[in-house]
Amino acid sequence: MKSDRQGPLLAWVPTLYLAMGLPNVMVGVVAAIAYKNLGIDNETIALATSQLYLPWVLKPLWAPWLEAHGSKRGWVIRMQFLMAAALGAVAMVLPLEGFFRLSLAFFWLIGFASATQDTVADGVFMTTASARDQARYAGLQGMCWNLGAVIGSGLLVSLTGWLHARLALPWVSCWMLVMGLAALLMAGFGLWHWRVLPPGSPPPPPRADGQRAVPMREVWRAFFAKPQVWLMLAVIFFYRFGEGFIEKFGPLFLLDSRSAGGLGLDNAALGHIHGTVGTIAFIAGAFAGGGVAARLTLARSFVLLALALNLPHLSYWFLAQAQPVDMLSITVLVAAEKFGFGMGSVGHMLYMMQQVAPGAYRMAHYAIATGVMALTKWATGTASGWLWSGVQHQYASFFGWVLLFSVPPVLLAWLAPFAHHNADPCPNPDERSP
Repeated sequence: MKSDRQGPLLAWVPTLYLAMGLPNVMVGVVAAIAYKNLGIDNETIALATSQLYLPWVLKPLWAPWLEAHGSKRGWVIRMQFLMAAALGAVAMVLPLEGFFRLSLAFFWLIGFASATQDTVADGVFMTTASARDQARYAGLQGMCWNLGAVIGSGLLVSLTGWLHARLALPWVSCWMLVMGLAALLMAGFGLWHWRVLPPGSPPPPPRADGQRAVPMREVWRAFFAKPQVWLMLAVIFFYRFGEGFIEKFGPLFLLDSRSAGGLGLDNAALGHIHGTVGTIAFIAGAFAGGGVAARLTLARSFVLLALALNLPHLSYWFLAQAQPVDMLSITVLVAAEKFGFGMGSVGHMLYMMQQVAPGAYRMAHYAIATGVMALTKWATGTASGWLWSGVQHQYASFFGWVLLFSVPPVLLAWLAPFAHHNADPCPNPDERSP
């Protein structure tokens, strides 16, 4: 299937989702690792970097405006160049005395640009690809998004470790180089998409009152008129609740010294285990989860997928208790947790697409659902700093609480309502390819 511009779907879908995954992981994971290397304490890292999830929480507020003003393609390209500039600015401020506050400000800018890119990029895909192509490319989308995460939390983090250990560069120089490289990557994505990305659906024509956008109150009214919407929101919010604590403190635990209760890995090992191997395991789990959901249907497999996500949280609790020294054991247990996360995440995304989003304002309602998902990351990331302080900086106790937090997601998955048992990925004719 050809896009409206120069290339087929295969020319831009992989790079579009790579460009979505890279800045997301730079803000959500890599920033925390950089601050750890630069001497910031765990509690401050958790509290400060968790606030960076707020743009994804708030993106439903401006999603209808984006749809009504300008082409989706134009917004994608602008945001990619803006993120390139902001990552370059992060690199420039790291040697300064007030680097922490300054770099946080630029990470905030990256977060808003990335959340905006996510909204319009999904819009380009949903309004360019047919329903059949959406299903065909779903696995490729997830794989490429996570390859972006591999580049950020795997290859780039490992590169800082190599620069520090092999070339004896100070951490600030290592991170300046890596942030500059990430900026060049985002600029490259912007140039490529300027050439091949289709425009997506055009802005809607003005209504009788001269306004293009549907009033926000109508979008929200339609959303909260959905049957059992509050239970669906509870399912979305709590589904990855326990995982949110691991996502924030897992890398810090792997980096912390053994005397502090961590595993004492260096950046190169962390990038390999948590970034590269862990993300490959996540991708494998996502494909496995997709196969299970396709074979059993989402309604029949939802509890199983929730168990697959939450049960492997035992891995981090065991690592904190046993503190193994052999790299194979650490790698296998981290990969097992990531595999479960990938498998379970399929259920989360499909539930939002097939049960929460369907209706007259599909793109805006999907943005609201993913905003609630981001709210989970913000809440758990913020609470993780308080929990860390409350357990007196004991990792075994911290991950013990995570196991307790992993029970409600499974119970809610069992209670989850399914109003659309045969949901079409793209049911509205105006959302299909012309």
